Amino acid sequence: MSLWKGKTRGGTAGYRIFIFLLQNINIQFSYALLRVVAAYFWVFSNKSPLLYFYQTRLNFSGWNSYKAIYKNYVMLGQCLLDKIVVMAGIENKFTYDFIGEEYLHELANSKNGGILIGAHFGNWEIAGHLLKRISIKVHIVMLDAEHEKIKALLQNVSKEKLSVIPIKNNFDHLYAIEEALAKGELIAIHGDRFLPGAKTVTCSFLGEEALFPTGPFYMASKFKVPVSFVSAIKTSKFHYRLNATKPVNIIYVNSLKTRNQDLRKLIEPFVMNLEKLVEENPTQWFNFYQFWNKDYEPNKTINT
Repeated sequence: MSLWKGKTRGGTAGYRIFIFLLQNINIQFSYALLRVVAAYFWVFSNKSPLLYFYQTRLNFSGWNSYKAIYKNYVMLGQCLLDKIVVMAGIENKFTYDFIGEEYLHELANSKNGGILIGAHFGNWEIAGHLLKRISIKVHIVMLDAEHEKIKALLQNVSKEKLSVIPIKNNFDHLYAIEEALAKGELIAIHGDRFLPGAKTVTCSFLGEEALFPTGPFYMASKFKVPVSFVSAIKTSKFHYRLNATKPVNIIYVNSLKTRNQDLRKLIEPFVMNLEKLVEENPTQWFNFYQFWNKDYEPNKTINT
């Protein structure tokens, strides 16, 4: 079972402070203050999950692992600030490269529907810039159970209208997804986290077996719609690279006997794509729990 609790840390006070700074001073000053906040979390947070990630899965030395954790915290904070700037329509210098955008236009023009699968990597919200360029409605399925207060706070400063399908215990979200796909619209969803009780399969990820949710892939096979893997990577202070892979059709999994094995084969291309992205951009991986569900005693030796 995943150790993710379905909640994102933090309250509204920090958000309000940074929103004020972004609206009344500038993003450069906010970035500078952010480094102080990141240092605080670097000192006082539980670093064991990230140390396992960097030391065991990526073979970083002790010292390089601790440096990577600080950079990871800074990068997460910058992505959050960038998200606020974009959503609030604050003047900015962001530039973008769009790789594979033609694939999403093909999905939209086919009017057969499709599923865009991302991960807690890079800046998913910035990817909304690419989604706005698509001539069809895109529904974002919220797998992150963020605090309602933080959601409301961001919505208050946002000038963008996003179509969100919230996950509910009564499974109403499944009907909403089915209805959107039947209209030929697109669904955007994360494929690397799951809540307790969700169906999962194990896949090799960075050399160790980890659990991944089957839901997004099973839906694609059931509703006979193609999937594309999407990401938004921060390549410099004010530049992002947005990626979309060529859509692939998924064969419906209807055999109960081999369902888990079949689903694993469907999920493995997504896992391999995510693995490559994480290896190339290790400080933009934002899962702060024991993703591999391993007890770990971090190597605290400081080797340069």
